Amino acid sequence: MISDDIEVLIVDDDHDVVEAYQELLEIAGFKAQTVTDSTLVLGMLKRNWPGVIVSDMYMPGLDGMELLAQIQQYDHELPVIIITGHGDIPMAVGALKKGAVDFLQKPLQPKKLITLLEKYLPQRRQIIEQRNTLHTTTAEVLLGESPLIIKIREQLKTIALTTKDVLIEGESGTGRHTVAKLLHQNSQLSNGPLVEVNAANITRTPDLQRSMISARSGCLCLCNPHHMPIETQQWLCRFLLEQERQGKKEVRVIALFDGDPTESVETEQFLPELFYFLSQVRFNLPTLRQRSSDITLIFKHYIKQSCKKLNKAIPAIDKAYLAILNRYEWPGNVLELKNVAELYAIGIVKLAGQERSKPLDQMSSPLDDLVDGYEKQVIEDALYLFSGRINEVSSYLQIPRKKLYLRMKKHGLDKAEYKVRSNQPL
Repeated sequence: MISDDIEVLIVDDDHDVVEAYQELLEIAGFKAQTVTDSTLVLGMLKRNWPGVIVSDMYMPGLDGMELLAQIQQYDHELPVIIITGHGDIPMAVGALKKGAVDFLQKPLQPKKLITLLEKYLPQRRQIIEQRNTLHTTTAEVLLGESPLIIKIREQLKTIALTTKDVLIEGESGTGRHTVAKLLHQNSQLSNGPLVEVNAANITRTPDLQRSMISARSGCLCLCNPHHMPIETQQWLCRFLLEQERQGKKEVRVIALFDGDPTESVETEQFLPELFYFLSQVRFNLPTLRQRSSDITLIFKHYIKQSCKKLNKAIPAIDKAYLAILNRYEWPGNVLELKNVAELYAIGIVKLAGQERSKPLDQMSSPLDDLVDGYEKQVIEDALYLFSGRINEVSSYLQIPRKKLYLRMKKHGLDKAEYKVRSNQPL
């Protein structure tokens, strides 16, 4: 393996040539390594090596074009500079089309090579830094160690640094909005805006056009695009096609779907051409039911996070309660589990057959005060649990709405203070 302190790998079957190149680069202040057998190169590389490869075109075993193809497949962002013979311009142009960053003709001009290295080495280091940041971020945000979520994280690391349009499908609460944000934050358009639009609110093509203008030089996160009128979908198709033809990305489109988009294609709600454009990169987010081995890990993570925010000690978690969590179906997926963990952190036990986890420690106040305090806490917990939705609170506490309002008035509780607490999209 090439170590990270090596900046340039020189590939040429001529021993005298590679020695000359190495001496030249070391005099110029670069750390270089040489290899005369091109078939060994791929075995020397590691995914995040922060260097540049300088390769001759004509070599036995693997020639420059074949080596380039292998490197592109291994890491398409690894810079390769091709050295060609005099007059081999068509071949050099072919190498550029297949992924080489540049080419130089023999006899080699040292100044030109150094200029190219000074250009592409910082770019490569920046890409590696972004990858490392993304690796840390995805592990912190897309929690879990199941094969399904690891696959999503790996896919995200491959796609995030590009500007490709993306289709993300999955149930509510599986993390579609989270993946969209990660894609934007780590893309080449991260300095631009991320504009989220519910396609159900787009009734005419100008509505979408205005959103496109708002998202210029950034990303448009379009939720359920099959809800747009067909003529608007056709306009979006033309827009994406024109971007592809020009090779210039004005707006990256990230489409979010509640379910399987192919069903909308079959029912003619979703234009097949638009589905084709958006689904060239496709994320299918697993439900929590499909990765139940992650439930305990995610639950503990959000309890720890909540306790840190509240400056509280992390409560003990009974194994029997964890078993209940693992048996539950989680229709709301990770978002629902997150909400349950946050409630647990403040003492509300949901799904466990009891609604309070903390017994009264001692008779530190008169009984009437304790009863009033307990009543207030129970009502407050229920308001918190149901985000202030009185009908649900009333049903949950098995108390008429009018009586509930009277008790709330008595304790100075206002339902508005509990509304929309954790309904952030995930």
